[in-house]
Amino acid sequence: MAGKQRLDKILGHLGYGSRSELKKAVKLGLVTVNGRVATDSGMQVDAEKDAITFDGARVHYREFIYLMMNKPAGVISATEDTREGTVLDLLEPEYASFDPFPVGRLDKDTEGLLLLTNDGQLAHRLLSPKKHVPKTYYADVAGMVTEEDAAAFRRGVTLDDGYVTMPAELRVLEAKDGASRIELTIMEGKFHQVKRMFEAVGKKVVYLKRIAMGPLPLDETLPPGAVRELTSEELESLRMAPSDLGQARNG
Repeated sequence: MAGKQRLDKILGHLGYGSRSELKKAVKLGLVTVNGRVATDSGMQVDAEKDAITFDGARVHYREFIYLMMNKPAGVISATEDTREGTVLDLLEPEYASFDPFPVGRLDKDTEGLLLLTNDGQLAHRLLSPKKHVPKTYYADVAGMVTEEDAAAFRRGVTLDDGYVTMPAELRVLEAKDGASRIELTIMEGKFHQVKRMFEAVGKKVVYLKRIAMGPLPLDETLPPGAVRELTSEELESLRMAPSDLGQARNG
């Protein structure tokens, strides 16, 4: 976000307070710009070039935020909903002030890895059908998942609406006593796709958790509902992955 903007807009965007709170902070002399005490919360500053401090601490400006959430069951992957709690309701104000949105969606009852960002370009790259970014899930399945099912998934299965899925990699972790534990990697993201794929082979998903998106695995130390910022290495891997995967699939 290059160029000059109002001081209170920049500080508000970074979560330092509301416009009225920032006006008070400026009146109290808590804000400096390039070493001088700010006298007007509406003054025009360039956040990328001017040195801003708030209550003695340097303000580090950034335009984008990249968050990993371990989505809990019971909340929906949306920015707002009049009846249901959303993943944004779980964010601290310091993150919510960036107006992030979920990259793709997980069903209400599905847990696991969800990316949130305000970087529309990266989100588009990760969600583009042309890129085929893989998504990996862990699932508990009612029924004995077999190698025949895995072979069917590798070929592509026909969903209830007639759509034939792209080849998917199904790994059976355990199958006994009429129940199975599996991991499944798919290259697309149709509505309720994992559940519908198992329905196509006569099985039912009873628990579902996304454990990876492209090269990014879920941080298993994150409790359900918790978020953390991506590391620079994780972010770089995501930026590289879509184009690499797209070329690999098309090559």
